[in-house]
Amino acid sequence: MTIRVIIVDDQAMVRAGFAALLNAQSDIDVVGDAADGVEALEVSGRTHPDVVLMDVRMPVMDGLEAARRLLDPSVPGAHRPKVLMLTTFDVDDYVYEALRAGASGFLLKDAPPADLITAVRVVAGGEALLAPSVTRRLIEDFARARPARRRDPKLRLNGLTPRETEVLELIARGLSNQEIAAQLVLAEQTVKTHIGRILAKLDLRDRTQAVVLAYESGLVTPGQ
Repeated sequence: MTIRVIIVDDQAMVRAGFAALLNAQSDIDVVGDAADGVEALEVSGRTHPDVVLMDVRMPVMDGLEAARRLLDPSVPGAHRPKVLMLTTFDVDDYVYEALRAGASGFLLKDAPPADLITAVRVVAGGEALLAPSVTRRLIEDFARARPARRRDPKLRLNGLTPRETEVLELIARGLSNQEIAAQLVLAEQTVKTHIGRILAKLDLRDRTQAVVLAYESGLVTPGQ
Protein backbone atom coordinates (compact mmCIF):
# COMPACT_ATOMS: atom_id res chain seq x y z
CA MET A 1 0.00 0.00 0.00
CA THR A 2 1.30 3.45 -0.92
CA ILE A 3 1.81 5.92 1.93
CA ARG A 4 0.21 9.28 1.13
CA VAL A 5 2.18 12.23 2.51
CA ILE A 6 1.82 16.00 2.62
CA ILE A 7 4.74 18.29 3.51
CA VAL A 8 4.13 21.45 5.52
CA ASP A 9 7.00 23.95 5.72
CA ASP A 10 7.28 27.67 5.06
CA GLN A 11 10.45 27.17 2.99
CA ALA A 12 9.74 26.15 -0.60
CA MET A 13 13.18 24.59 -1.04
CA VAL A 14 12.65 22.35 1.99
CA ARG A 15 9.29 21.20 0.65
CA ALA A 16 10.76 20.52 -2.78
CA GLY A 17 13.73 18.63 -1.39
CA PHE A 18 11.66 16.43 0.88
CA ALA A 19 9.16 15.78 -1.89
CA ALA A 20 11.86 14.70 -4.35
CA LEU A 21 13.35 12.35 -1.77
CA LEU A 22 10.06 10.76 -0.76
CA ASN A 23 8.60 10.50 -4.25
CA ALA A 24 11.66 8.48 -5.26
CA GLN A 25 10.42 5.71 -2.96
CA SER A 26 8.11 3.15 -4.53
CA ASP A 27 5.86 3.00 -1.45
CA ILE A 28 5.53 6.76 -0.77
CA ASP A 29 3.51 9.34 -2.69
CA VAL A 30 3.63 13.06 -1.84
CA VAL A 31 0.07 14.20 -2.53
CA GLY A 32 0.39 17.84 -1.53
CA ASP A 33 2.31 20.53 0.30
CA ALA A 34 1.58 23.66 2.29
CA ALA A 35 3.47 26.76 3.46
CA ASP A 36 1.62 27.28 6.76
CA GLY A 37 -0.82 25.64 9.13
CA VAL A 38 -3.96 27.11 7.60
CA GLU A 39 -3.01 25.82 4.18
CA ALA A 40 -2.08 22.47 5.74
CA LEU A 41 -5.62 22.01 7.09
CA GLU A 42 -7.09 22.72 3.67
CA VAL A 43 -4.69 20.41 1.83
CA SER A 44 -5.15 17.63 4.37
CA GLY A 45 -8.92 17.88 4.17
CA ARG A 46 -8.74 17.62 0.39
CA THR A 47 -6.11 14.89 0.00
CA HIS A 48 -6.61 12.72 3.13
CA PRO A 49 -2.91 11.89 3.66
CA ASP A 50 -1.66 9.05 5.83
CA VAL A 51 1.22 11.15 7.18
CA VAL A 52 1.71 14.90 7.56
CA LEU A 53 5.29 16.18 7.86
CA MET A 54 4.69 19.33 9.90
CA ASP A 55 7.21 22.10 10.50
CA VAL A 56 6.98 23.60 13.99
CA ARG A 57 7.55 27.29 13.31
CA MET A 58 5.56 28.85 10.47
CA PRO A 59 3.71 32.13 9.81
CA VAL A 60 -0.10 32.51 9.84
CA MET A 61 -0.60 29.32 11.87
CA ASP A 62 2.25 27.36 13.42
CA GLY A 63 2.65 23.62 13.31
CA LEU A 64 1.47 23.10 16.87
CA GLU A 65 -1.93 24.68 16.30
CA ALA A 66 -2.28 22.91 12.96
CA ALA A 67 -1.46 19.56 14.62
CA ARG A 68 -4.03 20.23 17.35
CA ARG A 69 -6.73 20.90 14.78
CA LEU A 70 -5.82 17.94 12.58
CA LEU A 71 -5.85 15.57 15.55
CA ASP A 72 -8.79 17.06 17.45
CA PRO A 73 -10.76 14.04 18.72
CA SER A 74 -13.88 16.12 19.28
CA VAL A 75 -14.56 16.48 15.54
CA PRO A 76 -16.73 13.51 14.57
CA GLY A 77 -15.87 11.71 11.35
CA ALA A 78 -12.81 13.85 10.67
CA HIS A 79 -9.83 12.35 8.85
CA ARG A 80 -6.94 12.20 11.32
CA PRO A 81 -3.56 11.54 9.69
CA LYS A 82 -0.39 10.68 11.55
CA VAL A 83 1.57 13.86 12.24
CA LEU A 84 5.36 13.89 12.29
CA MET A 85 6.79 17.16 13.55
CA LEU A 86 9.87 18.69 11.89
CA THR A 87 12.18 20.90 13.93
CA THR A 88 15.63 22.43 13.78
CA PHE A 89 16.17 21.88 17.51
CA ASP A 90 16.37 18.61 19.40
CA VAL A 91 14.58 20.08 22.43
CA ASP A 92 11.63 22.26 21.55
CA ASP A 93 8.67 23.28 23.70
CA TYR A 94 6.40 23.32 20.68
CA VAL A 95 7.29 19.73 19.85
CA TYR A 96 6.49 18.56 23.36
CA GLU A 97 3.09 20.21 23.18
CA ALA A 98 2.53 18.60 19.79
CA LEU A 99 3.25 15.17 21.28
CA ARG A 100 0.65 15.88 23.95
CA ALA A 101 -1.79 16.84 21.19
CA GLY A 102 -1.29 13.45 19.57
CA ALA A 103 1.57 13.86 17.11
CA SER A 104 3.34 10.57 16.48
CA GLY A 105 6.87 11.86 16.97
CA PHE A 106 9.38 14.33 15.67
CA LEU A 107 12.37 14.48 13.39
CA LEU A 108 15.23 16.94 13.10
CA LYS A 109 15.30 18.75 9.77
CA ASP A 110 18.98 18.01 9.32
CA ALA A 111 18.54 14.26 9.88
CA PRO A 112 20.02 12.01 7.18
CA PRO A 113 17.68 11.35 4.22
CA ALA A 114 17.37 7.69 5.17
CA ASP A 115 16.02 8.73 8.57
CA LEU A 116 13.25 10.77 6.98
CA ILE A 117 12.18 7.87 4.79
CA THR A 118 12.25 5.47 7.72
CA ALA A 119 10.32 7.92 9.92
CA VAL A 120 7.50 8.20 7.39
CA ARG A 121 7.23 4.42 7.15
CA VAL A 122 7.38 3.92 10.92
CA VAL A 123 4.69 6.50 11.63
CA ALA A 124 2.46 5.30 8.78
CA GLY A 125 2.70 1.79 10.21
CA GLY A 126 1.17 2.95 13.47
CA GLU A 127 4.35 3.09 15.52
CA ALA A 128 5.50 6.23 17.27
CA LEU A 129 8.90 7.60 16.44
CA LEU A 130 10.38 6.94 19.87
CA ALA A 131 13.47 4.96 19.03
CA PRO A 132 16.16 6.08 18.93
CA SER A 133 15.21 7.67 22.22
CA VAL A 134 15.55 11.34 21.27
CA THR A 135 11.84 11.83 21.82
CA ARG A 136 12.06 10.21 25.24
CA ARG A 137 14.90 12.57 26.16
CA LEU A 138 12.84 15.53 25.00
CA ILE A 139 9.94 14.47 27.22
CA GLU A 140 12.30 13.91 30.16
CA ASP A 141 13.84 17.36 29.70
CA PHE A 142 10.47 19.04 29.84
CA ALA A 143 9.24 16.88 32.71
CA ARG A 144 12.25 18.15 34.69
CA ALA A 145 11.92 21.77 33.64
CA ARG A 146 8.16 21.98 33.91
CA PRO A 147 6.64 19.26 36.10
CA ALA A 148 3.13 18.42 35.06
CA ARG A 149 0.22 18.75 37.45
CA ARG A 150 0.61 15.49 39.31
CA ARG A 151 -2.65 13.63 39.44
CA ASP A 152 -2.91 10.35 41.26
CA PRO A 153 -1.82 7.87 38.58
CA LYS A 154 -4.41 5.43 39.91
CA LEU A 155 -7.12 7.72 38.57
CA ARG A 156 -5.93 7.02 35.03
CA LEU A 157 -3.93 3.81 35.22
CA ASN A 158 -6.10 1.68 37.50
CA GLY A 159 -7.68 -0.05 34.52
CA LEU A 160 -4.35 -1.68 33.64
CA THR A 161 -3.27 -5.08 34.85
CA PRO A 162 0.06 -5.30 36.71
CA ARG A 163 1.70 -6.70 33.56
CA GLU A 164 0.28 -3.90 31.38
CA THR A 165 1.53 -1.31 33.87
CA GLU A 166 4.97 -2.92 33.70
CA VAL A 167 4.92 -2.81 29.90
CA LEU A 168 3.85 0.86 29.95
CA GLU A 169 6.78 1.71 32.21
CA LEU A 170 9.23 0.00 29.87
CA ILE A 171 7.73 1.80 26.86
CA ALA A 172 8.30 5.10 28.67
CA ARG A 173 11.92 4.16 29.28
CA GLY A 174 12.43 3.90 25.53
CA LEU A 175 12.57 0.12 25.13
CA SER A 176 11.52 -1.42 21.83
CA ASN A 177 9.01 -4.28 21.64
CA GLN A 178 11.88 -6.71 21.20
CA GLU A 179 13.70 -5.34 24.25
CA ILE A 180 10.54 -5.47 26.36
CA ALA A 181 9.95 -9.06 25.30
CA ALA A 182 13.50 -10.02 26.29
CA GLN A 183 13.30 -8.27 29.66
CA LEU A 184 9.93 -9.75 30.60
CA VAL A 185 10.60 -13.14 28.96
CA LEU A 186 7.58 -12.83 26.68
CA ALA A 187 6.93 -13.40 23.01
CA GLU A 188 7.15 -10.19 20.99
CA GLN A 189 3.58 -10.74 19.75
CA THR A 190 2.44 -10.89 23.38
CA VAL A 191 4.10 -7.53 24.02
CA LYS A 192 2.28 -6.07 21.00
CA THR A 193 -1.00 -7.42 22.40
CA HIS A 194 -0.33 -5.79 25.78
CA ILE A 195 0.48 -2.47 24.09
CA GLY A 196 -2.73 -2.60 22.07
CA ARG A 197 -4.72 -3.15 25.25
CA ILE A 198 -2.91 -0.33 27.06
CA LEU A 199 -3.72 2.13 24.27
CA ALA A 200 -7.34 1.00 24.14
CA LYS A 201 -7.89 1.12 27.91
CA LEU A 202 -6.28 4.54 28.31
CA ASP A 203 -7.84 5.95 25.13
CA LEU A 204 -4.43 6.82 23.71
CA ARG A 205 -3.62 7.41 20.07
CA ASP A 206 -0.22 5.74 20.01
CA ARG A 207 2.98 4.90 21.81
CA THR A 208 4.07 8.53 22.06
CA GLN A 209 1.00 9.52 24.04
CA ALA A 210 1.60 6.50 26.27
CA VAL A 211 5.07 7.84 27.11
CA VAL A 212 3.71 11.31 27.86
CA LEU A 213 1.04 9.85 30.14
CA ALA A 214 3.58 7.65 31.94
CA TYR A 215 5.61 10.75 32.85
CA GLU A 216 2.67 13.00 33.62
CA SER A 217 0.98 10.43 35.84
CA GLY A 218 4.17 9.91 37.83
CA LEU A 219 4.52 6.26 36.84
CA VAL A 220 7.98 7.14 35.53
CA THR A 221 10.08 10.07 36.71
CA PRO A 222 13.06 11.67 34.95
CA GLY A 223 16.40 10.22 35.92
CA GLN A 224 14.76 7.34 37.71
